[in-house]
Amino acid sequence: MSTSTAIHDPASAAWNFARQGDIPAAIATAMRCARETQDTTLLAELVKWRREAFTHVSHPPGPASWPPELPDPFPGHNGIPAIAATDLTAEILGGAILHHGSLRVNGLVSPARAETLRQGTDRAMAARDDAHAGRPASDPGWYVPLDAPTLENSRNWVESSGAVWTADCPPMLFEVIEAFRDAGVIDHIADLMGERPVLSVGKSTLRRVPVTTGTDWHQDGAFLGRDVRSVNVWLALSPCGVDAAGLDVVGRRLPYIVQTGSHGAHFEWAVGPGLVDMLASGGAPVEAPAFAAGDALLFDHMMLHRTGIRPGMTRERWAIESWFFAPSNYPAEHVPLLV
Repeated sequence: MSTSTAIHDPASAAWNFARQGDIPAAIATAMRCARETQDTTLLAELVKWRREAFTHVSHPPGPASWPPELPDPFPGHNGIPAIAATDLTAEILGGAILHHGSLRVNGLVSPARAETLRQGTDRAMAARDDAHAGRPASDPGWYVPLDAPTLENSRNWVESSGAVWTADCPPMLFEVIEAFRDAGVIDHIADLMGERPVLSVGKSTLRRVPVTTGTDWHQDGAFLGRDVRSVNVWLALSPCGVDAAGLDVVGRRLPYIVQTGSHGAHFEWAVGPGLVDMLASGGAPVEAPAFAAGDALLFDHMMLHRTGIRPGMTRERWAIESWFFAPSNYPAEHVPLLV
C-alpha cells in the first residue's frame, strides 16, 4: 500500500498508526471513518486497540479523596432526582449520586437512537447464538469474543443470563460509545472523576431481559470493592417498569456496604429483602421507576438495586449497562477499554 493511499484512506491510516505503535491515534482515526466504512474487521480491531491503549496512555492520579465534596443539587428532594439530558453536568451528576444515590436522565439518547441500539442488541444475540450452535454467522463480525482469560467465567455467567458483553460485539461497542459521546456523558464523567474514564469489559453488557428473570438486591461495591471510583450508565432501550422489568432502587445514598447473605438473600453477595424493608422503614425510599426508551439511570457501585419484576409483566426489556471507572482505582480483573 502506498503512502499516498494511506493518507487518503482513513481506514488505512488507522492501521498504519497501529503498526507504528500510536494506538491512541489509531483509535481516533478509526472512530472517524467507522461510520462510513462499516468495516467489521476494523471495528473488531478497534476493540483490541482500546484495550491495548490503556497501557499506552499516561493516567495522572485523580483527586486525592473520593467521592468529591459537592453540594446537593436537589435539596429537600427525597428519592431519585430526575433531569433532562440537556441539563446534565458533572456537578449535578456527582451531587445527585453523593446525596441521593443516583440520577435519572430523561432522554439521554433519542427514541430513534434507542431503537437502533435495541435492534443492534438483537443482532448481537443472534450472532452469539449462531456461534454457540456452530452455525455460519448470519451477521459476520457481530459476535467476536474478546480475548479476556481472567473474565471467562464471568462471560459464561453473563451469557447464560441472556446478555452479551458489549465488547464482544464490535459494531455495538462503537455505537454505544458514539451515543454517549454525542450525549456528552463521557465528558461529564471525566470532569467528575478528574480523569479520562475507562469502560469495563466485564461489567458492560447488552441485555434483553425476559419476564421470567430476576436478581437479588445488591450493591456492586460488595464485589468490586468499596474504594473504586465508578459511574454506571444504565440505559433503557425499550419502555420498562410497567409491562416489562425495570429497576427497583433504594433512592438514597448509602455510604457503606450493607450486610450481605442475610435477611432472606439467596446468595452470599446479595442483600436480603428483609434488610431492604428495614432501610425503607428508616426513611430510605424504595422506588420502581418507569422508563421510556432512551431514559437512563446513572449511579455508582454503592447504589442498592435489583431487576424489578412484577406479576403481570408480559414484555421483554432491552437495556444497556455501561460501567465507567477511574483508571487510578480500576478493578484490574475487569479489563479496561479506553474511551
